[in-house]
Amino acid sequence: MPLPKGRRKTRMSWFGRVREDIASARLRDPAARGGLEIALLYPGLHAIWAHRVDHALWVRGLRFPARMGSQIARWLTGIEIHPGARIGRRFFIDHGMGVVIGETAEIGDDVMLYHGVTLGGRTRDAGKRHPTLEDGVLVGAGAKILGPVVIGARSAVGANAVVTKDAPADSVLTGVPAKARPRVEGENTARILSVPDYSI
Repeated sequence: MPLPKGRRKTRMSWFGRVREDIASARLRDPAARGGLEIALLYPGLHAIWAHRVDHALWVRGLRFPARMGSQIARWLTGIEIHPGARIGRRFFIDHGMGVVIGETAEIGDDVMLYHGVTLGGRTRDAGKRHPTLEDGVLVGAGAKILGPVVIGARSAVGANAVVTKDAPADSVLTGVPAKARPRVEGENTARILSVPDYSI
């Protein structure tokens, strides 16, 4: 994903990235008790760490080992991330079971997904066919974002929403099909991520 002008990609050590991931999980999950628990028991983090290895193999042309690694991670975590997907920093998957992220998906920094989310395609055509989530997007449990749509930065997608159209930055998307509305300043959108009122 191209970085905005003036924003530099900083390199971190492997250990630095792991510490950053653990800190991000601790910040976002009120049930987290400590770094060791997060590192050992959070399948969302395990899936992300496996994806980094698989993606490195993928971009070097080692497609079969990359796919094998992603399948092993899927069996162990219940989370399927295609090794071709591009994922930014501090990405967090809460609970995680049933999450599917397609090959051409692009995910910015500070994005959070809940369980059952699909970033899927709507066509078998080659090329870009999966969603792009810009920085700071939150996606509620069971939501489906389908096709090469772009969800703008800091947007929130409600639980069980089905998104098939682009949404500008600072949007709130709910319903089937999802409709976008502007996010109200100071609005707490956390409740739409799992509350039954926004479910099907």
